[in-house]
Amino acid sequence: MPSPQLLVLFGSQTGTAEDVAERLGREARRRHFGCRVLALDAYPVVDLIKEPLVVFVCATTGQGDAPDNMKNFWRFIFRKSLPPTSLCRMDFAVLGLGDSSYTKFNFVAKKLHRRLLQLGASALLPLCLGDEQHELGADAAIDPWLRDLWERVLGLYPMPDGLTEISPGVPLPSRFTMQLLQGAPSECSQEPHMACASPGGPPSESKPFLAPVVSNQRVTSPSHFQDVRLIEFDISGSGISFTAGHVVLIQPSNSARHVQKFCQVLGLNPDQYLTLQPREPGITCPPRLPQPCSLRHLVSQHLDIASVPRRSFFELLACLSPHELERGKLLELSSMEGQEERLQYCTRPRRTILEVLCDFPHTASAIPLDYLLDLIPPIRPRTFSIASSLLAHPSRLQILVAVVQYQTRLKEPRRGLCSSWLASLDPGQGPVQVPLWVQPGSLTFPEMPDTPVVMVGPGTGVAPFRATVQERVAQGRTGNFLFFGCRWRDRDFYWEAEWRRLEQTGYLTLFTAFSREQPACRLQEQKVYVQQRLREQGPLVWELLDRRGASFYLAGNAKSMPEGVLEALTSIFQEEGGLSGPDAAAYLARLQRTLRLQTETWA
Repeated sequence: MPSPQLLVLFGSQTGTAEDVAERLGREARRRHFGCRVLALDAYPVVDLIKEPLVVFVCATTGQGDAPDNMKNFWRFIFRKSLPPTSLCRMDFAVLGLGDSSYTKFNFVAKKLHRRLLQLGASALLPLCLGDEQHELGADAAIDPWLRDLWERVLGLYPMPDGLTEISPGVPLPSRFTMQLLQGAPSECSQEPHMACASPGGPPSESKPFLAPVVSNQRVTSPSHFQDVRLIEFDISGSGISFTAGHVVLIQPSNSARHVQKFCQVLGLNPDQYLTLQPREPGITCPPRLPQPCSLRHLVSQHLDIASVPRRSFFELLACLSPHELERGKLLELSSMEGQEERLQYCTRPRRTILEVLCDFPHTASAIPLDYLLDLIPPIRPRTFSIASSLLAHPSRLQILVAVVQYQTRLKEPRRGLCSSWLASLDPGQGPVQVPLWVQPGSLTFPEMPDTPVVMVGPGTGVAPFRATVQERVAQGRTGNFLFFGCRWRDRDFYWEAEWRRLEQTGYLTLFTAFSREQPACRLQEQKVYVQQRLREQGPLVWELLDRRGASFYLAGNAKSMPEGVLEALTSIFQEEGGLSGPDAAAYLARLQRTLRLQTETWA
């Protein structure tokens, strides 16, 4: 009996789920299975009825949200019109990736597993719940689950006689072949940063708009520990249009210093040009990569050498290493038994791919060019809430960026690739352009002009609400209530003057919480945050939600703040509305279900 085609579908926000899906694909090929690995929204979901064997790898983002690249699939699979026998021919397995410190741990995977059963599919084995909080990371759950998966699959579809599993120490063929060219092609002498948006359609990931930077201003005081920037772009002639709640995606670049170091360690000439060809049908070249392109362009614009390597990086690097001592160490770092050492060496101190390659110079200098795209993940675009309204700032787009920089036990500080790159751009030194495009975010605002909005946005979480307030003020809408929290009134109170002017004109009601400005006699646990301000304004919040039909919005860090705000709301419903505990929880759930309570959170 021939083995069926295995289909691996992933929903990934940061690349971790995609990496696990690619691992599944490699393990399938080592067992001589044909295998396709696709993002869920890249697969025609109506074809699922014909698939005999599918593994779903799904991350959960924010407060139980599906990743961006599976949202269309998510909406389709939960259609009430789908018959309960839709997927009766399918055997499936679901692998979830999440963080148990969040309330809705692995919510997407759990919900998908139940839905597939409702549609008649048969589960090969119980749901896998990978947990980043485990001392050994998600692999603690994934490794034994994958062993059980292959035992089950091979029991149903044994390998053909005479074939054995390809050893993990043998590298599989690369996905692409690279051909170095002699000299620079004339048409590439002025190689672009990347392709510009075509006049035929709005900018997109494959064709972003190169937006000039108009200004790049620090908005925290010099004495504040964090550098936060308000950056403005000129989007004239781009065809970009947005309203409150939209987000902008920005494609960052590696620094020139890191690009030079990478090429030096691998023995590459950054000025040499190459062409790229897929090795197998069904594999496409990266859409933003021009053909031909220079090695400098490939490394600068495409290879995420500043990211922390995953386990798959060490597995492939060990396969490619000709150096006995380095290969032995790489095998140890890539093994299940070496998880703790990998965490200590790489994950916890946030050591980058470039730094690891520098630590294994004999291996790095021997990496075949063809394997670069298998070894190093692509640079992913970063998403920012748009912090301005086109009604207030025509042909402009503004974002609020907290520059990521922190210290680990490594000598050099860790820096966020995109935020550091953006902070370094100085339009005063000459024209600077940033590749970007816009798409709807998770927040949608009421169309009825008399509907009040209650917004809770501590720190940089206030960014989307500035766009909202600007838009509503330009439309003459009052009923805007903002709860803003930061550390210090005089250090990180973003847009204070703007909020105060709007208060004076009656367009805004503002409540503030400055967590570090409490009296010295107070205990640390008594710092005032936005959730305390909400409780203090309980009668007003209940009046707005229950009697005036207000919509409630929350944006900011996903760790503990959202849970605290939702607990504050639940207590308000009990104290001001007289609801019981279960009734208050049901009231909150109803607000969420009807989109009168929306969140936009990030890790």
